[in-house]
Amino acid sequence: MFRKLSNSELNRPDLETFKAAPKRPVTLVLDGIRSQHNIGSAFRSADAFAVEKIWLCGICAVPPTPEIHKSALGAEFSVAWEYAEDTLSVVERLKAEGYTIISVEQAEGSVALQDFTLESGRRYALVFGNEVAGVRQDVVNASDLCLEIPQFGTKHSLNVSVSVGVVLWELLHP
Repeated sequence: MFRKLSNSELNRPDLETFKAAPKRPVTLVLDGIRSQHNIGSAFRSADAFAVEKIWLCGICAVPPTPEIHKSALGAEFSVAWEYAEDTLSVVERLKAEGYTIISVEQAEGSVALQDFTLESGRRYALVFGNEVAGVRQDVVNASDLCLEIPQFGTKHSLNVSVSVGVVLWELLHP
């Protein structure tokens, strides 16, 4: 028989302890995500995997909003974030700071997610695109790599918030 653990039994850090703790060398770049629920879910996944930051770009809403909070459940307060109007300028800035830029996109020459491993000592920026259009082509062009999540059904994509969770789990699980 299984007994669900209470929140206090999970031994999670409090907000200030978490914010001060070291983070994984991964930053998320959200390229024009229109759904605030998807943005909130990205915050929650970023908290779960202790990523260093989220960049909200283009039409992305920014906290605080009730819609983001509904999905983030407070992770919008624990994960560092910044807004920029143009995704490409963020990608160019991160590249200049030494990040490897990875667009999560179906593209010629993309690498299957399970065939890629993060290298120790490097920093990564994972770009996730708009729910309909995906990652902008100019951002894909500026990327060092495209990762693709293999799929086997009739649909050509996953919801962007699901993609964030899948990619972070695959790249950062112990």
